[in-house]
Amino acid sequence: MTDSQPLRITLPPLQITLQDQQQVTLQWLTQALQSGQTQGLSPQPIPPLKDEWKQWVAINKLLEQPDQGLCQRMIDHGIDSNLAQQEVTEVKHHPYFKAGERFVQQLQKLESLLKIQQQLSTLAPQSIAVDRKIGLSRIDFLNQYYARNTPVILTGIMNNWKALRLWNPEYFQQNYGDVQVEVQANRDSDPDYELNVDSHRQTMKFGDYIDQVVQTGESNNYYIVANNGNFDREEMRGLLQDIEIFPEYLNPQETQGRIFFWFGPQGTVTPLHHDPVNLMLAQVLGRKRILLILPQQTPYLYNQVGVFSKVNIECPDYEKYPLFNQVKPIEIILEPGEVIFIPVGWWHYVRSLDTSISVSFTNFVFPNAYDWKNPTFGR
Repeated sequence: MTDSQPLRITLPPLQITLQDQQQVTLQWLTQALQSGQTQGLSPQPIPPLKDEWKQWVAINKLLEQPDQGLCQRMIDHGIDSNLAQQEVTEVKHHPYFKAGERFVQQLQKLESLLKIQQQLSTLAPQSIAVDRKIGLSRIDFLNQYYARNTPVILTGIMNNWKALRLWNPEYFQQNYGDVQVEVQANRDSDPDYELNVDSHRQTMKFGDYIDQVVQTGESNNYYIVANNGNFDREEMRGLLQDIEIFPEYLNPQETQGRIFFWFGPQGTVTPLHHDPVNLMLAQVLGRKRILLILPQQTPYLYNQVGVFSKVNIECPDYEKYPLFNQVKPIEIILEPGEVIFIPVGWWHYVRSLDTSISVSFTNFVFPNAYDWKNPTFGR
């Protein structure tokens, strides 16, 4: 009878040998693999680190995250431990990284100044309350609020507006129902509906949109917003006859692309953002809840793209966005007949508490154009 031969199964770096009588021998082949002495086997090359991981390492090193945590995170995602350690160790010596460090340090200086201003503001909370003023002159508005980058609510300046007694869904339906307007639609399908504003543009009869507002009730799925530019449509410019462009603060000769129409149901939301210019928001119908945040709190707002924050201010994820714990919003309920001045750079979130009609303005008699540098890496 022929002696049976042992059965060898090789699963690098392990070799399994099955002898007679079910005897099993295990042998590690690491050294053999490295020296190339195994039968027909060669070491498996370690795949190079992808650029996405290299970028991740560089960002976290610039943020001064500990090496051990970075390595472990990479290993947990299946990256070879030696490769992870090598990347984390060598990145800080790369000339591109050193150039980035210089800019980061300059930005950290500016950020530290903003944080100090924020800390000082908490010593006197009443100093950041929003004033309500009636009969504010142009020079007082300029000196006390516009030039100081400070919000204010102006009352009484809409008293001459016919829109306060005329504008409602029925009036719009009777007088403008057949006009074609642009709306933002299907917003519920997209958590980034403001970033992707162009994807949600839809043209429809104003009357059909009004029916949606009246029949649906509370919704954020559709909204006529500033970006729809409906006041620039010739058929809608008759609405401008129902309002008075506050000559004390605004230039009535500059209306094209500077006056904006907002109309939507209860529940419409404009997420946390800042505008690149100063603006006035006049409330005609319904109430709006506005949460304001000082520009000094920008380092806590996770502004990774454009003028938007990643944080859902109504339900913040503090585990994902821990710095937001330090943010103290100022809450405003804007009533019909009130106008709020929101200065350039002030963060704000807006929710309609009722069916809402508003008009916003950027055509101030004072300079209102600024050179912004917005981030794009979160896109």
